[in-house]
Amino acid sequence: MVQFALPKNSTIEKGKHFPSDSKSKNLKKVNVYRWNPEDAKNPRVDSYEVAMDECGPMVLDVLIKIKNEIDSTVTFRRSCREGICGSCAMNIDGSNTLACLKPAEEISGDINIYPLPHMPVIKDLVPDLKQLYKQYESIEPWMQSETTGKEAEKLQSIEDRSKIDGLYECILCACCSTSCPSYWWNGDKYLGPAVLLQAYRWIIDSRDDEREKRLKKVADELKLFRCHTIMNCTNACPKGLNPAKAIGSIKKMLVSASTS
Repeated sequence: MVQFALPKNSTIEKGKHFPSDSKSKNLKKVNVYRWNPEDAKNPRVDSYEVAMDECGPMVLDVLIKIKNEIDSTVTFRRSCREGICGSCAMNIDGSNTLACLKPAEEISGDINIYPLPHMPVIKDLVPDLKQLYKQYESIEPWMQSETTGKEAEKLQSIEDRSKIDGLYECILCACCSTSCPSYWWNGDKYLGPAVLLQAYRWIIDSRDDEREKRLKKVADELKLFRCHTIMNCTNACPKGLNPAKAIGSIKKMLVSASTS
């Protein structure tokens, strides 16, 4: 008989409960994923009672209150608090988003907070994004021009400039890529929505002279065509961008190039 066993550290256990000593009647239970690689224990979910009228409105404010006033061992990334840096990307209430942009009042019942799914975890809510950044590096995300000499600036029409709207705003928070099943199963080969959106940003830029080379770089069954346009990425993007549309545009360009 075939027997299957879950890998080590795959079972999430019930953790500690931290009751609130506040007299506030507006208490909310916040469940936070915890894992410390140094103690070799299974991950757990700790729960915290938080007085919501004693902290800021966003989920990030709730986490900061927990860390500052209840449990200083909780680990997470944060920086700008304005949805610009992408540091506080995590899975909140079942959806990938930025903690600094997610209002706590939009969540009915308990607030459940986990790290981005299907990524190695460094500690608690901090995912390991080395693979994503390595893939980002592979698309050579910088201007490549054959122009040399005294020309210091490459001009661009208003129409051409508008083509990168909805692309350059990507902050590489990885909410889209980690919501994509194709990236879950083929993350070592499929570039994923975030990196492909960035690739298209350079492909479509009229100032770049290496469009053909860039298209060849992504024209691969696994790098690009693992996308099945299920739109999870677009639904997950906290900036309101459309990675699925960008990926579809790359596919169209490749088809047009092959038939011309």
